[in-house]
Amino acid sequence: MTPLAATEALQQVAGPVGLLLVVLLAVATVLLIRNMDRRLKRLPREFPPAAAEPAAPGDPDVPRG
Repeated sequence: MTPLAATEALQQVAGPVGLLLVVLLAVATVLLIRNMDRRLKRLPREFPPAAAEPAAPGDPDVPRG
């Protein structure tokens, strides 16, 4: 097989393989969006306020009295 023939054979395969890859990525994206949408719908509208955690003894952000 000449180098030109090998290049032509690769070009004939690259089109369908590229299309398959794009279709698979599109399907995966749609499935991920649907899954995330379901998860977001299950979240509560508001979360309870976080409890104040006591500061560590050596924490430089806490003013000393």
